[in-house]
Amino acid sequence: MPQEQRRLGAIVAADVVGYSRLIGRDESGTVSRVRQNRAERLDPVLARHGGRLVKLTGDGALIEFASAVEALNASIEFQQSMAEANWGVPPESALLFRVGLHLGDLIVDGDDLYGDGVNVAARLEGAAPPGGIVISGTVHESVAGRVKAALEDLGQLELKNIERPVHAYLVKWDPQDWKEVAAAPPVQPRVEGSQSPGGPFSLPDKPSIAVLPFQNISGDPEQEYFADGMVDDIITGLSRTKRIFVIARNSSFAYKGRSPDIRQVGRELGVRYVLEGSVRRAASRMRIAGQLIDAQTGLHVWADRFEGDIADIFELQDQVTAKVVASIVPNLELAEIERAGRKPTNNLEAYDYFLRGRLSTSRFTVEDHTQALEYFYKAIALAPSFALAYARAAACFVDRQSWGWPVSKNDMQEAERLARKAVELDRTDPWVLSTAGYALAFIGGRVDEGQALIRQSIEHDPNHFLGWTALGWTTLSNGDPTALECFQRAARLNPLHPFLYRVHNGIAATHHVKGDYPQALDWSSKVLAVQPRLLLPLCLKASALAHMGRLSEARVTCDIIRTIEPRVYLSDLSKHFAVARKEILDTLKEGLRLAGLPE
Repeated sequence: MPQEQRRLGAIVAADVVGYSRLIGRDESGTVSRVRQNRAERLDPVLARHGGRLVKLTGDGALIEFASAVEALNASIEFQQSMAEANWGVPPESALLFRVGLHLGDLIVDGDDLYGDGVNVAARLEGAAPPGGIVISGTVHESVAGRVKAALEDLGQLELKNIERPVHAYLVKWDPQDWKEVAAAPPVQPRVEGSQSPGGPFSLPDKPSIAVLPFQNISGDPEQEYFADGMVDDIITGLSRTKRIFVIARNSSFAYKGRSPDIRQVGRELGVRYVLEGSVRRAASRMRIAGQLIDAQTGLHVWADRFEGDIADIFELQDQVTAKVVASIVPNLELAEIERAGRKPTNNLEAYDYFLRGRLSTSRFTVEDHTQALEYFYKAIALAPSFALAYARAAACFVDRQSWGWPVSKNDMQEAERLARKAVELDRTDPWVLSTAGYALAFIGGRVDEGQALIRQSIEHDPNHFLGWTALGWTTLSNGDPTALECFQRAARLNPLHPFLYRVHNGIAATHHVKGDYPQALDWSSKVLAVQPRLLLPLCLKASALAHMGRLSEARVTCDIIRTIEPRVYLSDLSKHFAVARKEILDTLKEGLRLAGLPE
């Protein structure tokens, strides 16, 4: 008799509240809504956090995660996403889920899971309120202090068919902390270099690589940001080698916390090579282990280990980068490899603050961006010539404006000062040029000057996702429909970016500028499927519908706009959408006027 297989895992049980009642009222409609929300909201969240769908029932799902933190993050994001989906829906028709989460021992039977761990998760789900999440004590021990949520102690719960009481916690979160709640759908529209919508992508005409997140094996979870920062810098170094196609950081990090099949990674991202490895930081010593794999064959190209003092971190990064470059482009000139190893600063403490700031900006909340600014200013104080720290500080003010957070005149002046100082210090770093250029274009109002810097960033790094995205928006602001090519290039470089809807938003706006209203409607609808309350795609959708003669639908969309943002009027659209050419807004205003937006 074969030995029973077991493993430790985080298991999520989710179930639709009042499913029988909903089915009784509208069977086909309810089934269709469940299926649609599963595809548009659950699947992208699982892709982002490494969840494996174990099984589906008519009204629920069982999902496995390798990490309790990822499991809870995914659960909150899904529930927040469903809250947005139910916005404006009558309570009796709302599609609500209960979620239970447990970390425990699982019995493995092929692709299926059984055992006490599954049973506890299912019973915790039954104890959760509609739209809520209840976790076990074992999950609490793993996630406390690591997820932006409050965990209310429910004490020991007596659960049906569970012999022992289970210590449980109710998860509570502030929706403002989880505004970015859904990744782009896993099936992407066709972009340059793809064979079909959503891939598999065809290989570029030059060596291509994705760098997966390195494992932090330091024994200290607090060093996670340091390991991630190292991988960021290796990706940046590789990107500066113009004869290599490098997948951007966000798509590579979609695999964080997972052990994916390398050949599958190659197919999903459209690359020939994959670099993976680990980082160990202990006292003053650092060890990096790396292995380069041919994603088509699964065979190792090389594997090596790099060791040194913590003060030599940049030299160790350079060694990894140079080894990768030399392995996949053997005849590359030494000068080009050396260019790939440029150091951002020689001050390790400043670099550490910079990494902490960069991590904080990834969370997109006012509080985190305020914290990020403090870190960047500390980095600048320690290393006054650290150009990238100035640029990222300027970017914090750009984010504040673009997300509708309070921005004063002094803030805008400070952003411009930081951006100009960054460029003054370094006119070769792509991140410095693109970030500073974007800040000048949309905070300083100097679109032509900002765009020139962004173009320089792409000349230095043709793989620069942010550069192509920024170039798309600045090109579009001048009314140039070639912005579409920029957005398509960005999507190819970063096909799994969790905020890819921003690029899709640009594609929708470009089609609107071109007068291709059916495409503008299609793409703005794709964005709204992920972020239903964003102002620009709602305006694009309403205008496109009106221009197409579908006035009743346009007016419904306009009503939604006015409900979300009652202060939007035709006369002040320029306050919401920064563009250089007046006629772009005029076309949008014409459509919105037909849709019923007041003057």
